Amino acid sequence: MQRILGYMRKAINEFGLIQNGDKVCVGVSGGKDSLVLLVGLHRLRSFIGIDFQVCGVTIDPGFGGRAGDYSAVEEMCDSLGIEYHIIRTQIGEIVFDIRKEPNPCCLCAHLRRGALQDAALQFGCNKLALGHNMDDTVETFFMNLFNEGRIGCFSPVTFLETKDIYMIRPLVLAPEKDVRRAARREGYPVVASLCPADGHTNRQKTKDFITDMQRKDHGFRERIFGAIRRSDLEGWAGSGK
Repeated sequence: MQRILGYMRKAINEFGLIQNGDKVCVGVSGGKDSLVLLVGLHRLRSFIGIDFQVCGVTIDPGFGGRAGDYSAVEEMCDSLGIEYHIIRTQIGEIVFDIRKEPNPCCLCAHLRRGALQDAALQFGCNKLALGHNMDDTVETFFMNLFNEGRIGCFSPVTFLETKDIYMIRPLVLAPEKDVRRAARREGYPVVASLCPADGHTNRQKTKDFITDMQRKDHGFRERIFGAIRRSDLEGWAGSGK
């Protein structure tokens, strides 16, 4: 976990993600990335030299018409003294049963992100932290290139003018393998995804492509990430030093 804290501290300082007085809402899906991010930010508060608060929020999509079981996450947060909230929704029903979306990920992500932003404001937060890691950055770059024919990627920090809130990604410098290793070693209570499309998404196909390229050409993923950092893409310019 120390390595992860190092990546997070570097990202926070390099991109100016968190300042004194901030209250950061962490979007907790229950996956490894969001749990590592939540606990990582909680731990950083004690030594990073920035006075900020952290809370976790889970948007339960209610896949299959059932409430997700996040009791283990609740117990972990209680034991660590982390503020934590669960928001029950019908997003799963809307996406899969009512709309019957052939490509459900885009709408589902849009609805969940909107619900997260509203929850962050409800609980007095001015920052919303998402658990995207380095691998997610490269995958998003290729998804935009292959599917939309454009050069683009999310930024480490984005101001959402309509909601008057900043969206930040403190894990953006951390390789997924290190995040996975930290979650396993720390024994974080990862919640299995109940999404009917899990493992069959466009992102999974892109992940498989990058993994195959990495196998054939060691360092492929890292070179692409380095190019993104040195690019003129919004939020990344001048950071790749």
